[in-house]
Amino acid sequence: MRKVVLYTITSLDGAVDDPTRAFPPDVDPDKPQPPTFDDDLMALEAELIAAQDAVLLGRHMYDEWARYWPTSDEQPFADFINRVKKYVVTSTPLGVEWGDAEAVGGPLAEVVRDLKATSGGDIGVHGSIELAQSLLAEGLVDEVHLAVAPVVDPEGRRLFEKATELQRLTLVSATPTVSGALWLVYRPSPR
Repeated sequence: MRKVVLYTITSLDGAVDDPTRAFPPDVDPDKPQPPTFDDDLMALEAELIAAQDAVLLGRHMYDEWARYWPTSDEQPFADFINRVKKYVVTSTPLGVEWGDAEAVGGPLAEVVRDLKATSGGDIGVHGSIELAQSLLAEGLVDEVHLAVAPVVDPEGRRLFEKATELQRLTLVSATPTVSGALWLVYRPSPR
């Protein structure tokens, strides 16, 4: 059976996004930043996405990324996200066409169950913080990959802010990188 693998970039204190620092040229170089993508992080990301042949995206992330990634040259993620099958969790039709994308709706647990029952590689969750929070809160994530930046960021949402009960995770690996970032891989413990 396929795995749902959540991947996000986070600050040391758990900030996973800040709308004021979404994509260049909006990035303020005087504010804390996500980890510098050194060779180690690039290799780890390439390994992660090589195992994925589908992604789940929230509607807002899909709309934002559909404007950004088709013209981006940030590799290896640009080639991956532009070609991979995208399942967009939404209750409305997609307004922007972007590669192989399909709107999916209904209860999140059913959407995930149906996707996991199909054949293929891992199903990635990239960005889409609201969706990621919901997937985690419902126990629908099989593995969590965090690229942790050596910064503290008081702005932005936290990945586990929708958690309503104690959740245990098992550390699979922790890889430091030359830029001071840390790539952490966890598996949520069964409930």
